[in-house]
Amino acid sequence: MSAFDLSIDSGFTAGQNSEWLNGSLNPKQFALRYRDQPPEPPSELLKTLEPKPERKLSFTTLKVVDTLLRGDLARLRSDTLADAMRISPTTLRRRLSRDGTNYQAILDAVRRYHCEQQLAINWVPGKCIAWDLGYAEVNSFYRAFRRWTGANYSEMKLLLI
Repeated sequence: MSAFDLSIDSGFTAGQNSEWLNGSLNPKQFALRYRDQPPEPPSELLKTLEPKPERKLSFTTLKVVDTLLRGDLARLRSDTLADAMRISPTTLRRRLSRDGTNYQAILDAVRRYHCEQQLAINWVPGKCIAWDLGYAEVNSFYRAFRRWTGANYSEMKLLLI
C-alpha cells in the first residue's frame, strides 16, 4: 500500500472510464491524474508559505498543497508525490521552483496550518501532535513550533490550558 492509498479519495466512479472497469487502475493511487483542478488552499496556509508567492500558484503546486493537506504527512515524500503525478522528482522540483517555493517549504506550511487548526480546537500533547504532523522526533516539532511562533510549546500550553 502506497502513501497515496492511505489518504486520497478521488470520488471517481468505475463507470466513468474503461480502465476502471477492467480493474487495471486503482482509483486512490491515481486520483490526482483525474482531478480537473485542485481546490484553492486555505488563505491561512498561503500566508505562512515562505517565500510568499508573487503570482497565482501553478496547477502542480496546487496539487502538491492539496495532497499534503489531505495526506499522511509522515508517509508522503516528494518522490512518492512525483510518481503519483506521473512526473519525475526533478520536474516536480523545477515546477515548484518556478513558483518560488520548494517541497519542504510547502510541507512546513501545511504542518504549521494543521498545528494551528488542531490547537484552535483543543490542546494536544507535543508528542501526539508531532506524530500527527509527520515528525520523526518530538524535538524537531518543538524547534519548528518555536520557529513558527517565537514561543516554546510549553509556554503555549500554559496559555491554552
